[in-house]
Amino acid sequence: MKRSRNILNWAGFAIVLIAVVSYVPFFALSPATRDIPWANYLLFLIGGALLAVGVRRAFRDSAHYHGKISGSILTVLSALLFAFFVVSVTYLSKQIPAAGTALRVGQKAPAFVLLDTAGNQVSSADLLKNHHGLVLIFYRGYW
Repeated sequence: MKRSRNILNWAGFAIVLIAVVSYVPFFALSPATRDIPWANYLLFLIGGALLAVGVRRAFRDSAHYHGKISGSILTVLSALLFAFFVVSVTYLSKQIPAAGTALRVGQKAPAFVLLDTAGNQVSSADLLKNHHGLVLIFYRGYW
């Protein structure tokens, strides 16, 4: 009797990969899925369920289905990817500098060199040669 491929293992792993790589380009753009990435957690849950069914099927009915080794490896990789995602989203993304190291109102800013819109380097020292002050504007990113 010919054994069938166990496509559930690979489909589950593919969904787990989609859950990992879809956060930044898609789900991090919306506040509803950025702060608590429920959509990614749902994708992880679906992928994990497919992997569990595929591995269970491979071990229970190994005469009909392949996938004992590959399913086990993909399950471990999926668990590692899930752990990496959770640590990245809940801990590493929240690591911002402490407010104690920020400049205070009226405090002199250190000298710096940045690129202008044309790609040329502009230093704060050059700008302050002919002027009494310099206005710095900081644009807040997302978090």
